[in-house]
Amino acid sequence: MDEVTRIPVGGERPYDVLVGRGLLEEPLRLLPGADRVAVLHAAPLKGLADTLATRLQAAGVAPLLVEVPDAEAGKRIDVAADCWDRLGAAGFTRTDAVVGVGGGAVTDLAGFVAACWLRGVRWVPVATSLLGMVDAAVGGKTGINTAAGKNLVGAFHPPAGVVCDLATLDSLPPADLAAGMAEVVKCGFIADPVILDLVERDRAAALDPTGAVARELIERAIRVKAAVVAGDLRESGVREVLNYGHTLAHAIEKAEGFRWRHGDAVAVGLVYAASLARLAGRLDAATADRHRAAVAALGLPTGYRADAWPELLAAMRVDKKARGSTLRFVVLDGLARPAILEGPDDALLRAAYDEVAQP
Repeated sequence: MDEVTRIPVGGERPYDVLVGRGLLEEPLRLLPGADRVAVLHAAPLKGLADTLATRLQAAGVAPLLVEVPDAEAGKRIDVAADCWDRLGAAGFTRTDAVVGVGGGAVTDLAGFVAACWLRGVRWVPVATSLLGMVDAAVGGKTGINTAAGKNLVGAFHPPAGVVCDLATLDSLPPADLAAGMAEVVKCGFIADPVILDLVERDRAAALDPTGAVARELIERAIRVKAAVVAGDLRESGVREVLNYGHTLAHAIEKAEGFRWRHGDAVAVGLVYAASLARLAGRLDAATADRHRAAVAALGLPTGYRADAWPELLAAMRVDKKARGSTLRFVVLDGLARPAILEGPDDALLRAAYDEVAQP
């Protein structure tokens, strides 16, 4: 195990995000007193889950391996219900715990299962994707998808700690690494422009999970999110800025039946949000253009189907940030100056979409 970086997340239930390599012992340390630990994982991570289960058993903790569908297919109420049935059959009590091993979808599901079982038991996300490390696993937001949209059912349930073992990124497909970097770039635009400088200076280094640049980017993005969520666990105020680019992104994911990578959708959403702010007179053209250049340099999409606009607009109207019939968008008033654009005219929304629309 190399040096571990501990990034504190404050608030009413503080915890640490642990970043390093060889961290599979950490869930044991984060869950003292548990007699049983359910390890939720998708099939591709069975080997890692088995290793964790072996270590739990060696420490006198009974592991319960629960395989769930991979990616967004696992974020369904029937999957959560099956997990609760497994916990009940195994006799899980309030002192027992849940560990989610996987990307953001698996950790979202694991956190929701833990939040609802006996009205809340301890849980630890072991994030194995870049997206999971810098976004989904940090902040205590858990949830599942419904036919109406993404993450519309869930709970705020902070973990006992977050484990980001960078070694799990070594075998991650390049497309998944690039998609995860969309969330890192988002953090650069809303709070830490050094992130943008690092990505623009050396794309290859940014996408090399074994190098120092990628680790710095990951830690910087986690610190941005930790600072925001510490003061606003329940997304009642400043935490909304973390949804920069996500209003359109979630609509695209819904239109695609959740088959698009989240980061790919966020990339398009970032370009759209920048265009919207520029057309609204809120953002300078150079910073808006920087959005498109940054995501394109990472090989991420910058546009979406022109004919999808009516469907996307309808989906955005049920976004979590909407208030009644009023749409609200996180925008920038300048680099690292996030703000809210409330109730923009439909013509403005369409004009911004025309700038990302593709045949």
